Amino acid sequence: MSVFTHLVAQLGRLLEPVLAESATAAAIVLFTVLVRLALHPLSRAAFRGATPVAGCLPVLLQLPVFFVMYRAFSSAEVGGAANELLGHRLFAAPLGARWTEALGDGGLLGPQGLVFLGLFAAIGVVAAWSAVRGRRAAANAPVPAPVLPAALASAGKGGGAAPAAVSPEQVEAMRKLGGVLPLLSFGTLVTAAVVPLAAGLYLLTTTAWSVAERAWLQYRKDRAGEGVRSSL
Repeated sequence: MSVFTHLVAQLGRLLEPVLAESATAAAIVLFTVLVRLALHPLSRAAFRGATPVAGCLPVLLQLPVFFVMYRAFSSAEVGGAANELLGHRLFAAPLGARWTEALGDGGLLGPQGLVFLGLFAAIGVVAAWSAVRGRRAAANAPVPAPVLPAALASAGKGGGAAPAAVSPEQVEAMRKLGGVLPLLSFGTLVTAAVVPLAAGLYLLTTTAWSVAERAWLQYRKDRAGEGVRSSL
């Protein structure tokens, strides 16, 4: 963890002439972007459906990074020395502060509370964007048509392979699931409310990156499909 704190502190010092006391917060955003850039090949493979494992790896590989971020801004000491990161702020809020602490220091609309409200608003916008895109993708995805018992019987009599049985209830369940899953992106708001502000910044940045990255990959896929159709 000391390596991480040293890296973030160094990035903060580089940005300090421009961003003053919010330089470390900007360093966290920059660090998150570097992590996501390193994981982009895996994210691209997951989008293309290369392997089932590829879809899980980008998330799993970020868990240790998030854990280190959480510990770095929750521990009073790092490597036996005072944690220098805890003295840094984003505007009026310490990067190691939690929302409950901000509520106790000025209330919901106090200086620290406003910083957290801004964070929650930004996460809410990203979550809403993700939910809208998810619902749109679910609506446009092909849904298997229900297979009636008569169709199964006729296929069996003809000696051919019977189609996979999908009941109308299963089709309706898939439609409902496609509408609910995008709402899970709002769970990031709950997490941001209980972790240090620095970890909330990480969540905001990586979530925004994920949604923007997927939108860009989908745009490139659609453009490639249009190019193939126009050449035919």
